[in-house]
This record gives sequence, C-alpha cells and structure tokens, in this order.
Amino acid sequence: MKYKQLADILRREIKSGAIAQGSRLPTEKELSAKYAMSRQTVRHALQVLTEEGLIQRRQGSGSYPTPQSAAPQSTQVAVVVTFLDDYIFPRVLHDAQSVLSQQGYSTAVYVTDNRVGTEREILQRLLEEPPAGLLVEGTKTALPNPNLDLYQQFRKMGIPIVFFHSSYPGLAGAPCVADDNFGGGYAMAQHLIAQGHRRIGGLFKSDDIQGPQRYQGVTCALRDAGLPILDTAFCWYDTEARLFMIQNRESELLRLFINQRFTDVTAVVCYNDEIAHLLIANLLALGRRVPEDLAVAGFDNSYYSQIGPVRITSMRHKDHKTGGLAAQELLRLMQGGTGHPQVLGWELVVRDSSVK
Repeated sequence: MKYKQLADILRREIKSGAIAQGSRLPTEKELSAKYAMSRQTVRHALQVLTEEGLIQRRQGSGSYPTPQSAAPQSTQVAVVVTFLDDYIFPRVLHDAQSVLSQQGYSTAVYVTDNRVGTEREILQRLLEEPPAGLLVEGTKTALPNPNLDLYQQFRKMGIPIVFFHSSYPGLAGAPCVADDNFGGGYAMAQHLIAQGHRRIGGLFKSDDIQGPQRYQGVTCALRDAGLPILDTAFCWYDTEARLFMIQNRESELLRLFINQRFTDVTAVVCYNDEIAHLLIANLLALGRRVPEDLAVAGFDNSYYSQIGPVRITSMRHKDHKTGGLAAQELLRLMQGGTGHPQVLGWELVVRDSSVK
C-alpha cells in the first residue's frame, strides 16, 4: 500500500539522520506533492510513524522526530566482524556477550569477510534498524575505507561505536581496544636475535593494519640491534590470498616465498599462528627442517601453535580479554560516559619452532 511505502521512506530518513532531530518534517501538502500521493495517504503514513513512537505531531506546528531519549531504545548490540570462522573470534564474542548480557543486552553478529562492499551493505541495513551500539572489527584497516560516511551517520544518531583489534584512522575519536602490535613484533625479533639469528625475514598480511604494525616492530628491532633489514625477505599476502592458502595447503605462493624469498634468512616472523602453521607444513613438505633450517614464529598463541608436528613459538595475550574490554568500553559510552582507547600487551611463549 502507498501509505506503507511512504512510511518506510520517512522511517529510513529519520533513523539515518537525513531528517535531523529537532527539525520539522515536510507538511502533509509538501509530502503529497513530492510523492504524488493524496493527503489522506500521507496522513495515514504519519499516523503509522506516530504510533511507532518515531515522530510527534504538534498541533499547529507539524510533525517532528521523537527526541532520542524519548524514543524506544534498542537492547541489541551489533557485533561486526571480519570472519566468523577466524580462530580468535569465538573467544572474543563469548567474552563480549558475557559482559553485555549482564547488563540486559543481546548481540547480533554480522560478518564482512573483510570486504568493504559487504561492510557497507551491513551498515546500511543497521541504519534502518539502529542497534543500541556497535562493536566493530575494522575491515581492511590498512587501506582507506569508503564507509566512514555511514559510521558518521551512526554518530549523528548518537549510537556509540567501539572498535576492537583495529580501527580507521579517518574516524577520529572512536575508541579501540587493540594489541600492541609494534611491541609484539619488536619483542619477537629480540627473541630470535637472542637465539643467534642475524638474518630475519617476515610474512605479514598487507590489508589489515596489524600486519604493517608487526612488520614495523620487527624491522625496528633489527635496526636497533645493528642488523640488516632484508627487504626481499619480507613477504606480504592479502585477504584473498589467505583464503586461497587455507583452501590449498600446498600453496604456490608460500612455496615461492620459501624457494625465492627466504633463501638467505634463518628465521621468519609470521603475521599469526595460522600462517605460521601453513608455512611450516610447506617447509616440511619440501624437506626443510624447522627450526634447524628455518625458525618460525607467530602471534595469538592459538590452537594452531600446538596441533602441528612442530610446536610454534607465539605471542599470547596477557591476562585480558579483548572482547570483554571492548564491551565494557561500549557500555560506558551507552551509559553516557567517555570511551578510552586501550593498547594491550603480549607475552612470549617459546616452543620448538624457534629453539634449536
């Protein structure tokens, strides 16, 4: 019906902030002319929005969006993540849900697959039915993000946003709970140097900011130790290459790195345990020994670090829970407080892959 169509249009404009708080909606006459609908149809659409609590009709003045404090408040938090099957995510989600549920909030999970187009579709849907708050794992955070305009719309609507793992430099003021990736890379390189390694390479993810940050930590540790920084021995892969390597364990890309890029190094720092596990599998398949021929280290201290034939040296989180801390930050914002960015430290867990 036409009145429902008009109600849907106005509802989206109100929730997206296109019709700002405190501003008057167009008059019945103006809406009738703009959408080629009868005054009765327009009146019916406005009545629907009034019954939903989205607008207030003031005698002799017109219709206005209901002040946000008086509008029905959602009790659902949207959690936007890059990968649902990521080995870190179940723990992060569980910790966040535990904190939020204690305060009466439920969670709805949305997955971007680390694609900015998918992220945009998710944010557009959420603007139509705004949640109480957003917990977001940024998508391709090492690259410029075209979706900042949608995040700004949430801000205009007064919906708080907290990032975890990484955020967007172009979205100033949004708190983020993230790891000290520079410090972790630096400490891992120091460990390998202490083991006698003087020619160290790396294998990092290029389109998420954690990769460049960990790379910077490793290379700065080499610089400070007076050791060479071997550019050709630092290799990069992106989200699409990751998916291919997971699906095809004997990856041509990994073997290219092993045979052509890691020939002059004795140790490699990997972006995380997942890629370290795949690298070791390919090294062993090629007859290389770990750590005798090439030492390997990763990040996250996940199950990947212990399920293979060579247990992996890895950085683990200290006594903190990223998801729980991010949820606490979001609760503070939703209760009218101010958010604070947090940088979380690492601890080194030494295993067979880096010690001869």
